[in-house]
Amino acid sequence: MEGPCMAAKTPLLASQRVVQVCLFLVSAIALFGGPLQMYLGEPENAPRLDNVHRFMAGVYFGSGLIALWAALTIRQHRTLVFLIALSAFLGGTGRLVSISLVGLPQPNALWLGYLLPELLVPWIMVIAQIVTNKRSAASIK
Repeated sequence: MEGPCMAAKTPLLASQRVVQVCLFLVSAIALFGGPLQMYLGEPENAPRLDNVHRFMAGVYFGSGLIALWAALTIRQHRTLVFLIALSAFLGGTGRLVSISLVGLPQPNALWLGYLLPELLVPWIMVIAQIVTNKRSAASIK
């Protein structure tokens, strides 16, 4: 546990609820996308690329489990939320690099629909967690 835990009967702060919803969203995406990418792979490319793709699909799924656990135990976390947000943002950054180097896949709207939340949701999480941390620290004093 990373910091002072709020009593389970105490209602969540609005900022905690925002973080929790974001974590559930990140979790759902990774828990669906990880197994899907593990199944699909990249068999039309070189074996090395398929191997890396399926390995990263496992990492993606694992990060979904971590995000789910963090959402379910939101009262216990301070720093972990920032690390999960960073991971999600870096995923979006990787997508941006790919788009800039090899172009935007078709259909464009679908891939932009993936990109925008990957870049925005982490910032929402960070801001809400900063608010939560400040309020938690103020309530201890």
